[in-house]
Amino acid sequence: MICTVTFNPSLDYIVRVDDMRLGAINRTTYEQVLPGGKGVNVSIVLGNLGHASRALGFVAGFTGDELSRLCAEAGVDCDFIRVPRGMTRVNVKIKSAEETELNGMGPQMGEKDVEVLLSKLDALGEGDTLVISGSVPACLPHDMYERVMGRVAPRGAYVVVDAERDLLTRALPLRPFLVKPNNHELGDIFGVELRTRDEVVPYARRLQEMGAANVLVSMAGEGGVLVTETGEVFESPAARGTVVNSVGAGDSSVAGFIAGLIETGSYEAAFRMALAAGSASAFSDHLATRAEVEALLAG
Repeated sequence: MICTVTFNPSLDYIVRVDDMRLGAINRTTYEQVLPGGKGVNVSIVLGNLGHASRALGFVAGFTGDELSRLCAEAGVDCDFIRVPRGMTRVNVKIKSAEETELNGMGPQMGEKDVEVLLSKLDALGEGDTLVISGSVPACLPHDMYERVMGRVAPRGAYVVVDAERDLLTRALPLRPFLVKPNNHELGDIFGVELRTRDEVVPYARRLQEMGAANVLVSMAGEGGVLVTETGEVFESPAARGTVVNSVGAGDSSVAGFIAGLIETGSYEAAFRMALAAGSASAFSDHLATRAEVEALLAG
């Protein structure tokens, strides 16, 4: 079983506006509503690649209803926890001469809601995979990652963490199977700027020294690097293509890595599929499909 956890999922309302002006009425020329949240994206791409997963998280209000409907429409097995306070956030992404984002707050969750989530994770056991990704809303305890990992790790589940700064570093002592920072996030942790794949490797190894088994670093147009628990280093430039939308590309890489490892048992093959899935999402206005990933792998 594969489960993903998104503490604060969203509806992503994506619009294009010609020559947007502040303080004036602006009319859209394009609009789209998509299910959002890092773990939700991972579940969608896993499904596109032929691997079932269960998406966990918190939802509320009519926007929560719509998120659940869109996820089901995308083939995702949703087991969201409905809470009575607030509403699932709407993240507005405005594409004009410059891109502007306006992210909502999300619902209010309490300790009882957290306990419901933790109890659902008890279904995970030896050989299962849990993906925890994204931010933790202010209404939840700051140690949510540690609490979730502490619940599943003793049961033998593999834990994948995709988070920034303190959320990631505090999770490392619990020995996640895979962490996936991008090069900017990795550099932020250590106070350095990382531009090349060679520069990334020693800092990926430092994350291993802090507890991570495998470190996958996505680098947008520079490609990516994988440092494995066996000491191998794989690196590759990015596939050639036109970037249409980078939202969800990193999440697609996580899904590609999991799918590739399940299918082949090879870290190198998993790395190649991770890069292809990330690029396939970046090169289209939707999340990566199996056909798009295979085309990039073959090319």
